[in-house]
Amino acid sequence: MNGILQPLPSSSQTTSPPPLASYSSKPYPFPYTFPSPFKFPTTCSSLACTPSTTTITTKLTHLTTTAESQDQNLLYLLRQRKTEEAWELYSNLQHLPNSTCLSRLVSQLSFQKTISGLKRAQSIVTRLRHERQLHRLDANCLGLLAVAASNAGHTLYAASVLKSMLRSGYLPNVKAWSAVVSRLTSSDDNGPAEALRLFKGVTRRLRKLSSGGVVAAASMPDTAAFNAVLNACANLGDSNMFLQVFNEMPQYDVVPDAFSYNILMKLCCRTGRKHLLVYVLERILQLGIPFCVTTLHCIVASYVDLGDLETAERLVQAMREGRRDLSRIIREREREIELNLEELSESDDNDADVDVENAFAKLLPNFMESNSCNDLPVLPKAYAPNTRMYTTLMKGYMKAGRVTDTVRMLEAMRRQDDAGSHPDHVSYTTVVSALVKAGYMDRARQVLAEMMRIGVAANRITYNVLLKGYCNQFQIDKARELIKEMVDDRGIQPDVVSYNILIDGCILVDDSAGALGFFNEMRTRGIAPTKISYTTLMKAFAFSGQPKLAHKVFDEMLNDPRVKVDVIAWNMLVEGYCRLGLVEEAKKVIQKMKDEGFHPDVGTYGSFANGIALARRPGEALLLWNEVKERWEMVKKGSKHNSCVPPLKPDEGLLDTLADICVRAAFFRKALEIVACMEENGISPNKTKFTRIYVEMHSRMFTSKHASRARQDRRIERRRAAEAFKFWLGLPNSYYGSEWRLEPIEGYDDTAAS
Repeated sequence: MNGILQPLPSSSQTTSPPPLASYSSKPYPFPYTFPSPFKFPTTCSSLACTPSTTTITTKLTHLTTTAESQDQNLLYLLRQRKTEEAWELYSNLQHLPNSTCLSRLVSQLSFQKTISGLKRAQSIVTRLRHERQLHRLDANCLGLLAVAASNAGHTLYAASVLKSMLRSGYLPNVKAWSAVVSRLTSSDDNGPAEALRLFKGVTRRLRKLSSGGVVAAASMPDTAAFNAVLNACANLGDSNMFLQVFNEMPQYDVVPDAFSYNILMKLCCRTGRKHLLVYVLERILQLGIPFCVTTLHCIVASYVDLGDLETAERLVQAMREGRRDLSRIIREREREIELNLEELSESDDNDADVDVENAFAKLLPNFMESNSCNDLPVLPKAYAPNTRMYTTLMKGYMKAGRVTDTVRMLEAMRRQDDAGSHPDHVSYTTVVSALVKAGYMDRARQVLAEMMRIGVAANRITYNVLLKGYCNQFQIDKARELIKEMVDDRGIQPDVVSYNILIDGCILVDDSAGALGFFNEMRTRGIAPTKISYTTLMKAFAFSGQPKLAHKVFDEMLNDPRVKVDVIAWNMLVEGYCRLGLVEEAKKVIQKMKDEGFHPDVGTYGSFANGIALARRPGEALLLWNEVKERWEMVKKGSKHNSCVPPLKPDEGLLDTLADICVRAAFFRKALEIVACMEENGISPNKTKFTRIYVEMHSRMFTSKHASRARQDRRIERRRAAEAFKFWLGLPNSYYGSEWRLEPIEGYDDTAAS
């Protein structure tokens, strides 16, 4: 069998197998330090106890013969596709088999497409890595392992395997690395960026080869591989990188297909270039690329995602009428809403947008051409809208809160003569989602019952939507009943999303014990927690005033190789301590966060500011404001992330909390700096609140007639700041400048009593 997705071919030898060595059924744990079969005595009081050279040679020969025999037994089992027996034999060997046996065993375990098979293959790789013997494995088995890990959801592990291959001089087959790139593109944990890095690593290695050869040809990117990388660029919204990858396609004799341009439509949506969608459609038609209905679905979905339901409805109606001039319909619609390039450039006039427009101009040469309505290309034939298009339009209605239109669309689809337009489980799930979003849980359950009656099977997503609805309405008991019905009556097993919803629902009703129960139940079922699972459970403990338990969950998350800790997890840990005013513990977490290479964001600082306010530690607020101000200055100066610390733009919640702390502590100079920052960011400070605080707490400041001269001198700067703050509030003051400021006013006597 050929291809990277198949196990290695068996040998053509037909010799009878050697006798199998005896072994026990108990597998060896890994990692394991294998003992030496014998050892020499370090000291000896008699020559009789020292083995002779002949004895040692005899033992070595016997051991070598035994190892070779065991390797032959293992190889025979692998050739017979007896993978389980081969694994049992391997588990009891006290030596490393030869490269052929190891590679075949890893290949066959990976090809089993089971969790146990993947774990066994990973244990072999771990053992070889510890013993610095990874070179024993060939590229084919490593590629199979990467694909198996990717299909099982371990995309980061799969990417690490491929990167290890590249560092070792191996070139993975295109089917292997493109499959991992495709998985990374749609995954979290910075997946699209990882996909781009992996693609660049492969192409860099290919360019270094002086001659092609069979291996290089098998690793060359094809159209599917390039489309996966283009999809990563679209998910990132990076038009320049998209153009760069698009221009590399001719270097490998790859021609863009309709799916490539469908991804370009996705990029137009991500960058807000709605006016370019029609040019993508026209470009496909001009180039004569084989057309399919998927492109029409993409353009309808693009307008729905951008909120232009009117254009999407017109396109679907035109297809129902059998029209082929969809380009004309879109252009007429654009003229109606007066959408043109001049309006867009007025709202987004900066260097970054100019670069984006230049990239799209190169991707769509017809964008710069002026075609009359008579020269517009038409579809090769008429295409009728299918279930997928109608359902996409229904999703647009759902997002817009048009529940009635969503239900009417479902009824209209039922009455269609064409069976290809009848509603499916996705259509019904969309209606259920719309009803749940509007809070109509009873009607949503009626739709579920209707699905059962007409034979449209509800899937796990349908039940997850209902679970979410019950949790949002604080009906955890009904959510428990629903998941029991889901498992017992319908035979649908919950997934990690189901349990994440239930854990979050327990948080809404302040039931941290219930959240922990669902988390443990999930793991009992063999469902691996995700990053959301851990952070949601941390949230449950943080909100219930149990930060130490949240910290334990965080530590477990750190030790889980399947999960990558992010800033959100760190922020939840900070939030847990700050909710109790434990400022010192929160500071330690933030410092460790920085040491691990994570930079605090607005959420981190906001939680810390709330903790400072609760603990009444205004001095910490001054230090925090200095750090925030430093990063805000980087934004104003237009820093390009050259510093190790990225810029930060504070939000209203953070600034309002810091200003509140400073006003209560009579740090008026800092309070003025903070409110100035708020005004620069277009945030209106709550003067009413600050006035009330000042009147209640500081209206009788500096009124003592018996203060010493030294104390009066020390009050000068503070009084100047207080007068400036009163001026900003509009209270009676002695600060007669045209505008408030902190510099001394010429001719003003700071020592005068107010």
